Amino acid sequence: MNDPASIRTIRVLLPMSKGATYDYSVPDELDVRPGHFVRVPLGPRSLVGVVWQLDPKLDFPVEKLKDVEEILPVRSLCEEARQFVDWVANYTMQGNGRILRMSMSVPDALYPKQPKTGYFLKGPPPKRMTAAREKVLSFLVGGIAQTAADIAEVTGVSVSVVKGLYEAGTLGARELPSEQPIETPDAEKVGFDLTDDQQSAAERLKGFIKAAEFQPVLLQGVTGSGKTEVYFEAIAECLKKGKQALVLLPEIALSSQWLKRFETRFGVPPVEWHSDLGAGERRRNWRAVISGEAKVVVGARSALFLPYSDLGLIVVDEEHEATFKQDEGVLYNARDMGVVRGQIGSFPVILASATPALETYINATSGKYEHIKLPSRFGVAELPDIELIDLKTHRPGAQRWISEPLESAVKETLASGQQAMLFINRRGYAPLTLCDACGFRLQCPHCTAWLVEHRLTRRLQCHHCGYSSKIPEICPDCGEADCFKACGPGIERLTEEASLLFPDARLQMIASDTMTGPGAAARFVEAMSRGDIDLLVGTQIVAKGYHFPNLTLVGIVDADLGLSGGDLRASERSYQLLSQVAGRAGRAEHKGKVMLQTHLPDHPVMQAISSANIDSFIQEEAKMREMAGMPPFGRLASLILSSPDPESLRNFSNELARKGPHGDGFLIMGPAPAPLSMIRGRHRIRFLIKSLRTQQLQPIIRGWLKGLKIPTNIRLQIDIDPYNFM
Repeated sequence: MNDPASIRTIRVLLPMSKGATYDYSVPDELDVRPGHFVRVPLGPRSLVGVVWQLDPKLDFPVEKLKDVEEILPVRSLCEEARQFVDWVANYTMQGNGRILRMSMSVPDALYPKQPKTGYFLKGPPPKRMTAAREKVLSFLVGGIAQTAADIAEVTGVSVSVVKGLYEAGTLGARELPSEQPIETPDAEKVGFDLTDDQQSAAERLKGFIKAAEFQPVLLQGVTGSGKTEVYFEAIAECLKKGKQALVLLPEIALSSQWLKRFETRFGVPPVEWHSDLGAGERRRNWRAVISGEAKVVVGARSALFLPYSDLGLIVVDEEHEATFKQDEGVLYNARDMGVVRGQIGSFPVILASATPALETYINATSGKYEHIKLPSRFGVAELPDIELIDLKTHRPGAQRWISEPLESAVKETLASGQQAMLFINRRGYAPLTLCDACGFRLQCPHCTAWLVEHRLTRRLQCHHCGYSSKIPEICPDCGEADCFKACGPGIERLTEEASLLFPDARLQMIASDTMTGPGAAARFVEAMSRGDIDLLVGTQIVAKGYHFPNLTLVGIVDADLGLSGGDLRASERSYQLLSQVAGRAGRAEHKGKVMLQTHLPDHPVMQAISSANIDSFIQEEAKMREMAGMPPFGRLASLILSSPDPESLRNFSNELARKGPHGDGFLIMGPAPAPLSMIRGRHRIRFLIKSLRTQQLQPIIRGWLKGLKIPTNIRLQIDIDPYNFM
């Protein structure tokens, strides 16, 4: 029996939400190191975790520990990645096992894929020839080795025919790679021709890469200024140093133009990471990331938690986008966590945007971040002319949404052979459906939200929980038949009106309902680039990133949408979205024009858009936030309690309020029903905690919740730095 003093021990973090850290003994034959993926026993199960600590301090006899079962044949999780897991867990107030689970999202990738066997022509034809055998031999003449399954699929024979030819000595066999190899981007490939401004910006970014130090950078440039081409030069410099680079995009599944530009610049496509990947691709790409074979990864926010072996650069493109904030599960902002990852790894982080978030802008202008500006568009392209259409003066008429000035501009644009776009940030046919007889509104049975009519599918849909139903034939409130009326415009209704006003135009409607995945996006881009579409009607899915040289007119049908609702960032988000939409116009040699229909032409957002003066808008927005002590001049956190039982929820919320802490520098507001007081059948109550910028909210919340027993039917969600106030 081993001397207890000689038994080696480790602490293993398992990818579980709770109780994720366990201690184990190490058999003599295993050389276990921090970061190793190991299989360990846990009760009747056998689980895979990561070695988090060697020789932990134990408060029980070492002889009671169970042995580690095996070390998995995969590269270890590097120290920087482990530090990042702990940091994010502490900041978001989640268990670090839950964060680790995000890094271990492809369990099958922890083991190498079994190699395939390929068959090729080797010996003389068999003595007994059949039609099936003849097909196989003809297919393999002059070719490379193929798997039996591939041969059978192409020739239409059974796998046994292939195996029979191998046993007869006609075919030879060799081992094939189990997966397609990852191609390496060419850092030395000649890049795009850059303007003087672009070249100067690129040199500064390359300098930060060469210094190999943590440096957050705001790369701010007007739409069409070539920010992408500039940060491509930083990626090339990162590759020359042998490091990995990560690019985060807000809509990775719809970024076909970006992917083509990358391949043009570096000769090969990047490694992708997003929800539309198949299981095989996810497995291959995960292993390529941890092995270091994947040199450039482009992905959605979850790509930040991949197990990079030697990360040397992060780029967050369109860094202002709210989609970088995860609103379910672990609540985090990928932009902010990306900056943290750069600090842990001591490398630069580039935040690129034409309309930076107020937090980023303040950090840049205060000197906390480097600030690089690209003030003009690339080449001969000029910024578009912007015109406000006052809807109080130019009323479209009953059940109409396109004013006469916008209608005339579209007709003129189409007549000149150029493309136009009508934009409205609202999916479906109409946002509200009500009874014309009694005013009854059709509401989701599981959420406090109105059902949205989608006329293309002839369904009513809730955009919060996904519930859908047919439009009822009679009103459930008053019994009137055929009485439901659509109120307000959605993209389907706008498309209907546009097809009547411009009957000869080749019209295409694009929304997240109609364009899902990279394939659909690529087909749309090709159609626009070829000129197969005259008039595009789109939602925010087409507002950013796309470059269509012949698109010269953008009409924003309801520019006021998004300005109301009590959202802290309502004005900022509206400005960013409208600026991005406006930036689609006139990106080549043809001068562009943008027309915004608004009932509020004097609103600061409208004035800032029309004058193209982002600095004055941000300064005014910053003043209002500072006066209110709101981010980035103060801190916020929210606690959302939800339960299917409203009475139990109310009682517990009141108990939590009574136990709330008091002190200087922070204020607890609530409990109050959340604006969406029920989602997916769960009633919701919210607390909002506001503090000074210098005050850390996590210790306050931990002290408040310490020892508190939360009923099993109540779910508590903590959101540090909330973006969603619904």
